[in-house]
Amino acid sequence: MVSRFDRRTLLAGGAAAAAGFAGASALGMGWDEIVGATTNGPGRNGVTKATPKRGGSLVFGVDAEEQGFDPTQAQFDEVGVMYARTVFDPLTIILTNGDWAPYLAQSVVPNSSYTAWTITLRPNVVFHDGTPCNGAALLTNLRAQSKSLLNGVVINPTLLSIAQTGPLAVTITFKSPWVPFPYYLAGGIGGQIAYVVAPSMLASKTGTSNPVGTGPFVFKEWIPNDHFTATANPHYWRPGLPYLSQITFKPIPDESARSEALESGTIDLMVTDTTQIINQYRGNHSYSYIDDSTHVAGEPDMNCVQLNCLAPPFNDANVRLAAAMAINRRQYAQVIDEGVLPVSTGLFVPGSPYYSTTPYPAYDPSRAAALVKQIEKKTGGPISFTLGNTNGPVSVRQQAYLQQAWQSVGFHVKTPLIEQNAFINNALAGEYQALNWRQFGAVDPDLNYIFWSTTTVSSGSLSINMARNADPTIETALLAGRSSTEPSVRQAAYKTVNKRLAVDLPYLWLDRAVWAVIGDPTVQNFNNPTTPQGQPAFGMIGGSIWPTQIWIS
Repeated sequence: MVSRFDRRTLLAGGAAAAAGFAGASALGMGWDEIVGATTNGPGRNGVTKATPKRGGSLVFGVDAEEQGFDPTQAQFDEVGVMYARTVFDPLTIILTNGDWAPYLAQSVVPNSSYTAWTITLRPNVVFHDGTPCNGAALLTNLRAQSKSLLNGVVINPTLLSIAQTGPLAVTITFKSPWVPFPYYLAGGIGGQIAYVVAPSMLASKTGTSNPVGTGPFVFKEWIPNDHFTATANPHYWRPGLPYLSQITFKPIPDESARSEALESGTIDLMVTDTTQIINQYRGNHSYSYIDDSTHVAGEPDMNCVQLNCLAPPFNDANVRLAAAMAINRRQYAQVIDEGVLPVSTGLFVPGSPYYSTTPYPAYDPSRAAALVKQIEKKTGGPISFTLGNTNGPVSVRQQAYLQQAWQSVGFHVKTPLIEQNAFINNALAGEYQALNWRQFGAVDPDLNYIFWSTTTVSSGSLSINMARNADPTIETALLAGRSSTEPSVRQAAYKTVNKRLAVDLPYLWLDRAVWAVIGDPTVQNFNNPTTPQGQPAFGMIGGSIWPTQIWIS
């Protein structure tokens, strides 16, 4: 598997204003054109209108174990998001059209300049330990997040104050407008500030292994690398939910073993991002199936090569250009990813309001070879670099393909395998030249601000902008996307970011990731979440689903 920064990282990185949906419709996302999904057809697509059946226990096979449950400390990947949605509730939720709506929050309302947001919780909600989920608890959570090494980097650079402004309300004030801030409260990858946990959990030394939230299920047991089990919350604030009596998540890192567990009935549902497994189940009507090949909330995860733009040889834009032109991305997608993953020339998929064509270099090995010779003549020696990667069969094949492509145009490429923790640390510290990489899946482009901003580039210490690409045009566009309520302005801003990345080339795009959730057909409604007001919400995003509405027939 290609390493994901958001996977084992050191950082995390409605309708009416009165109902708390102020600002959402102003963003004008309009993603109706991409709500279709690749499925195994009616009755096998994770959606049903049948009358739910109560009770039953579900076992969900997942691809990795988590570090813990504390959203201020643990580093959630797609599995962590599902763990969190089981025992906690996020403040907002993403709708099917890409807008946001309140969830645990009754309202999330900005001031006139969007420099302050007031979050008001729903009344009469209690944590699993019986204590009230109120303004004081929310204040405790947000202050803990601002002090967190994990999430403080997201909000602290522009944070002015966090204050309780009512029995159920907290106001968070920023130095400058932050229009898409509620997307950070939806609780997906990169949005861990969304989850409100019991103050007793934050105060406990064992809190990260004993979660206490307001969620649909109550923590029962966690044996790391074996299973996490939770039982239905009898006092859940959403009447009639959940339907299941118990849910268990079982980490099975080996993709084939996870598939075999599904087929043997050891597990009832599984998640995967492996093309071989996707090909195995897509179109197999014996199983329920959903993937996001045509169903994307915001940006998909991008498979790419991340380059260090401050270190030789990739501090030379012509070297980056030659490296991009040397890769036959369509062939790569067929040979390495079995034709499952769409080839990309930018961050967004067709149908997204931010999608645009980009000037990303076409495959041109002759021109790449000529450019390599020109650079060698100028520098007086061969162009050498290392392509770092983590171990694993798919990763090794990817690394070998890229090495061969680059060496065929004259580059000298070494291909070390690196342990996952060192891999991430090297990226943050700038101790690399090129890395086989995957990142950027986000429900709103602003969630990637810290990874592209000039303000997060550092040459001598840890750099959150790990490619160290300092483009003032990108920074101007990012600020416009963050501060404007005009859909046309936001769309133009992120189209500029998309196009400039294709010119700067800090990332050599390959193809984009596809996630799938596959289950026994008795597992109903796993891709059909709703808001507390009954609005249809976005289903599977980046491999994460909601357990709240699932039932077993």
